[in-house]
Amino acid sequence: MATTIKPLLTDLVSTVSSVPPNYVRPESDRPKLNEVTFDHSIPLLDLQGLHGPNHSSVIKEIGEACQNNGFFQVKNHGISPEVIDKMLHVSKEFFHLPESERLKNYSNDPMKTTRLSTSFNVKTENVSSWRDYLRLHCFPLEDYVHEWPTNPPSFREAAADYCKNTRGLALRLLEAISESLGLERDYMNSALGKHAQHMAINCYPPCPEPELTYGLPAHADPNVITILLQADVPGLQVLKDGKWSAVSPIPYTFIVNIGDQIQVVSNDRYKSVLHRAVVNCKEERISIPTFYCPSPDAVMRPAPQLIDDDHPPLYRSYSYSEYYQKFWKRGLNAETCLDMFKI
Repeated sequence: MATTIKPLLTDLVSTVSSVPPNYVRPESDRPKLNEVTFDHSIPLLDLQGLHGPNHSSVIKEIGEACQNNGFFQVKNHGISPEVIDKMLHVSKEFFHLPESERLKNYSNDPMKTTRLSTSFNVKTENVSSWRDYLRLHCFPLEDYVHEWPTNPPSFREAAADYCKNTRGLALRLLEAISESLGLERDYMNSALGKHAQHMAINCYPPCPEPELTYGLPAHADPNVITILLQADVPGLQVLKDGKWSAVSPIPYTFIVNIGDQIQVVSNDRYKSVLHRAVVNCKEERISIPTFYCPSPDAVMRPAPQLIDDDHPPLYRSYSYSEYYQKFWKRGLNAETCLDMFKI
């Protein structure tokens, strides 16, 4: 009897006791989990002081974190535990729905603004990644919310509330990052055109041989800023000084990383950093990154205020849609897409 091909990893894992060949990385490109460090932690910043007398010291901390790490964590960020809990709850509920119900949202068309898929780009990649994901466009919210899943019944309401909150946080952080570069506070927000916001809900099922594959291989984010919510299972690792370092989840905090577009606007003062997701053999991991982006027609370039005789522009001007198309076709790999736009 012919076996049915399962399009989603979540439905395949219950039927396998080893990693299928199409998920196995070449030996030179495996996570080497025994070499990962746990002693380096990314900075944890308290945003409570952002709108008070400690404003300038918080701005300075954000600038140092962007310059030295490319990643930081935030607490007292203004998003309530209730909003976070509801988002995590509906995300887990969604991935535990019957296969037939989830597959109503399935598509391999990257142009679809709401879609469930697997790995990264199944059309172009040679080796698959150990994840399923639901990708949602979420700004302007009213343009997209009607496409989102209606099951679980509370999904749309919980996700819309979460998206509004993370957008507010992204805008506040972008003002702070602009200020930390010595730019006008609204510089970054003005540079993004009409703005865009996407969210992925990643599900990394337990993996029988986690040392052979990745949830997502090393990559830098193509967008402006990413705000990541990790549930309680670790899996994010960041490259620091040539070594992979695990980032442990702290309840009700967010992990923030700057993307390629801030590297360009800052003319390389701030660098977007390689990171990856690894899997484990015991527990499913849910993570929810919010990608805050320029609108496709926004023209990205180094800020003129950061250019002088000693600091010539390092990148040409380009539309964000041109950048994103190159990133998507190229797939996730350790060489950043930025090289294609260097002068």
